[in-house]
Amino acid sequence: MEYPVLILEVIVLVGMSAVFSGLNISLMSLDPADLRRKAKLGNRDAQTVLPLRRNSHLSLASILFANVAVVSATSLILEPHFHGLLAGLISTILIVIFGEVLPQAFFVRFALRFCAVLAPLLRVTIWVTYIVSKPLQLVLDHIISEQDRNLHSRDELGMIIGEHHRTSNSELDEDEVEIIQATLQMSEKQVGQIMRPIDETYWLADDAMLDAATVDEIKARGYSRVPVFNRSLTRCYGVLLMKDMVDIDFDETPQPIRSFTLHNTRSVGSRTALDTMLRKFFALHTHLAPVEKDDRIVGIVTIEDLIEEIIGHEIADETDHLLERK
Repeated sequence: MEYPVLILEVIVLVGMSAVFSGLNISLMSLDPADLRRKAKLGNRDAQTVLPLRRNSHLSLASILFANVAVVSATSLILEPHFHGLLAGLISTILIVIFGEVLPQAFFVRFALRFCAVLAPLLRVTIWVTYIVSKPLQLVLDHIISEQDRNLHSRDELGMIIGEHHRTSNSELDEDEVEIIQATLQMSEKQVGQIMRPIDETYWLADDAMLDAATVDEIKARGYSRVPVFNRSLTRCYGVLLMKDMVDIDFDETPQPIRSFTLHNTRSVGSRTALDTMLRKFFALHTHLAPVEKDDRIVGIVTIEDLIEEIIGHEIADETDHLLERK
């Protein structure tokens, strides 16, 4: 009966060492910021583990004290039955293989789940070792400051989102991945890259006359808004809306541009970042803005241009399809 009891005791002690070792590596591998996010989203495991990870120095000290005690107990149990050197060798092999390497390799793959399941054991361990682990925690808190949040850069976020595109079990579909990646790049792109150049822009001079031919041309092109500039392209007077002209008979009475109410807009620089441009559209309550470079209007940008850049596809309306057929 002596050796079966000895084997049982060794199995229990090595198993406890495996649990403490795996608990140590899995708990410290969890990112507190990630746990906070998951806890706010209702993840019960994260809610259970977060207090233990937040007070990491106390948890770490308790786990290590318990693990060292178990390892020491294993050596003490083996020593009366084997020569001292042999007992140390057997104890070392058992602890390294079954108490350290295997559990750490296994626990870290399911870190959050194991920590949540073993949270009651860890709390008991903290209570048992509190008299020695608490002073050590206070020393570590004084020496080692709280870890700063590890925020991802824009490029890193783009790569993380891109991984969802290549993973079959992702909650994000292909369109969502493309939109998020494009949105992350908005601050790196400028208005000058997406604007419609002035040579391709339909605009009217502030001293022009609106007659039937001009109105028919605007209708044929499918424009609902027409910017009004001076002829030297140094000033924008506003935007003319087609809906303001529906009740006017231009065949009989051509009207000067200045007789219409021009809706205000504001010029933006060609180097304006796209995320800044989006905020400007919201603030200005307009869908069109002239783009300036070196104090001269070089093109226009619309909110449709921004949306197309974000979704990565051109938006074609009914007028676009009609013009294509023609």
